[in-house]
Amino acid sequence: MARSGLRWGLIGATTISKEWMIGAIREAGGEIVSVLSGDAARGEAYARENGIARSTTSLDELLGSDIDAVYIATTNKKHEAQTLGAAKAGKHVLCEKPLALTLEAARGMVAACRDAGVVMGTNHHLRNAASHRAMRDAVTSGRIGRPLFARVFHAVYLPPHLQGWRIKDAAAGSGVVMDITVHDADTLRFVLGEEPVAVTAMTQAGGMGVAGIEDGAMGVIRFESGVLAQFHDAFTTKYATTGFEVHGSEGSLIGTDVMTQRPVGQVLLRTAGGEEVLKLAPENLYVRSVRAFQDAVSGSGRPAATGEDGVRSMAVGIAALEAARSGRETRVEPGL
Repeated sequence: MARSGLRWGLIGATTISKEWMIGAIREAGGEIVSVLSGDAARGEAYARENGIARSTTSLDELLGSDIDAVYIATTNKKHEAQTLGAAKAGKHVLCEKPLALTLEAARGMVAACRDAGVVMGTNHHLRNAASHRAMRDAVTSGRIGRPLFARVFHAVYLPPHLQGWRIKDAAAGSGVVMDITVHDADTLRFVLGEEPVAVTAMTQAGGMGVAGIEDGAMGVIRFESGVLAQFHDAFTTKYATTGFEVHGSEGSLIGTDVMTQRPVGQVLLRTAGGEEVLKLAPENLYVRSVRAFQDAVSGSGRPAATGEDGVRSMAVGIAALEAARSGRETRVEPGL
C-alpha cells in the first residue's frame, strides 16, 4: 500500500512518543524514519523497541536525512533551537507545548517556520477531543445563549515515571502552569472562540516539586467579551476527576472526565427544556492531530493547533506565573 503520510523524525526518545505519538503517526499513514536522543545507547534501544530504523545523537544528521517533518518532544528549553534548525533545513514542525521559555523565542520560532515556508503546529491534543468539539459547536450555535463563565478542573496526579524534569529542573521550563495551564488556555480559546486578556492566579508547592517549582495552581482568566474562566491544575491530586464547563445565559455545558489524553468522557447540556447528553464521535486525539498536520502540509486545511495557537496559550501561562508572583491581575501579551 502506498504511503499516505509524511516521513517523520522524532526529536527526543520520549514517553509521549512511545505511549501516543508513534502509534498516531503510523495510524495516520506516516512513517517514522529516525529518532534523535542525546544518549546513543538510549536512542538505539528506543529505536529497536519501537521499530524505528535509525537513531542518532546529531540534530544535523537527523535534519539532513530524507524526512519531511519532525515531532519535537524534548524538554521545553530545547524546543527553540530544534525548531529553528528544522525550519532552516526545510522540515515541517509539530512541537510540544509550551513552545519555548519566553514569548520572544516562541514568536521567533513561528516566524522562522513561516519565512521558510514550512508548516508549524503545536501539539495541543485536547482541542481534538470529540467532547470539546461538541462543546465548541454548542457555544457557536447559541445553544447556551451568551457565555458568561467557564470552569476547568485539570488537577491530576503525575505518575512516577513522569516525575522527572517537570518537577525537578527549573531551567528546563518545569512546573504545572507551563505543563497543564497552557492546555487549559488553548482548550478555552478553542471552545469559546475568543482570546484571553488578563489572568489572576495563585500557585502552590504541595510537596512534589522541588523548591521553586509549583505543582498546583488556581486562577481566573478574563476573556475579551468579559467571560471569566476558572482553572484548577495540579500534579498532586490522586483522586480528583477532570472537567470542563461553560455556563451561559440560556444554558450550561458540563463536560465530565474530558481533560485527558484518552477519547473518553461525556458532555451534558442543561437548559430550561431539560437535560441532554450530547452525541459524541470519539477518536484518538493524537491521530486526529497528525492527520490535520499532514493535510496542512499537503495544502489542505491547517494544523489542529497552529504555531500561533501555541504562542497564545503560552502567553496565558506566563501571565499566570507573573500574576502569582506579583499578586496582581496580569495582562496577557498578544500573539504574533
